[in-house]
Amino acid sequence: MGEAETPSFEMTWSSTTSSGYCSQEDSDSELEQYFTARTSLARRPRRDQDEPVEWEKPDLSQAEIEQKIKEYNGQINSNLFMSLNKDGSYTGFIKVQLKLVRPVSVPSNKKPPTLQDARRGPGRGTSVKRRTSFYLPKDAVKHLHVLSRTRAHEVIEALLRKFLVVDDPRKFALFERAERHGQVYLRKLSDDEQPLRLRLLAGPSEKTLSFVLKENDSGEVNWDAFSMPELHNFLRILQREEEEHLRQILQKYSYCRQKIQEALHACPLG
Repeated sequence: MGEAETPSFEMTWSSTTSSGYCSQEDSDSELEQYFTARTSLARRPRRDQDEPVEWEKPDLSQAEIEQKIKEYNGQINSNLFMSLNKDGSYTGFIKVQLKLVRPVSVPSNKKPPTLQDARRGPGRGTSVKRRTSFYLPKDAVKHLHVLSRTRAHEVIEALLRKFLVVDDPRKFALFERAERHGQVYLRKLSDDEQPLRLRLLAGPSEKTLSFVLKENDSGEVNWDAFSMPELHNFLRILQREEEEHLRQILQKYSYCRQKIQEALHACPLG
């Protein structure tokens, strides 16, 4: 793959809900992350089962791309046009809806990023010693100006950088969403898929195709996505939890033993 290009962004909030901000020590943040990770191991039924979105995604010739772009631009009622470049690539806008249910982490010496902060881009310095967690606005929507060769993982990484989020990008995933016959279908994009290409092929209809950023919950914990301090802290939490379970079990059997002995002493001899 050639040199990755960072997408440019035009961002719009669709929700007026303010983010819930809470300051935490590292251990508290990691405790929340651990229990989130641990509970994902329990394979309980999901009420909203993600289903694959099956539709044809043909490889287009340059002439077909040019025609598709003309058709696309003729169907939209805004100025979010696609443009064909001289090198054969094209640029355009994709809309991403955030469906994050857990807080994200930013450096604790920085305030939660505002919309203006996100447009200016990340500040200096990458060393993160302490973290602060806060909730992104619920159902926030962002219009992203990207290249046709921009990959799904680049979109995720750029979004996190814009908002100073220091969580591992592998903890998030980009999904395509489609509505068909009254049903909603979701499919997680692979890292190398190109969202703008999917947008062009599907056309501008949000019911046919839209993009959603969610936590990357696959049913199994991706422990490689956590840092060494986080993993060490998880081990300490596991030990404390194990000790607590052992204490409860011993207490339970001690109580049962005591009741049996009391019953034996109460029984008449003979």
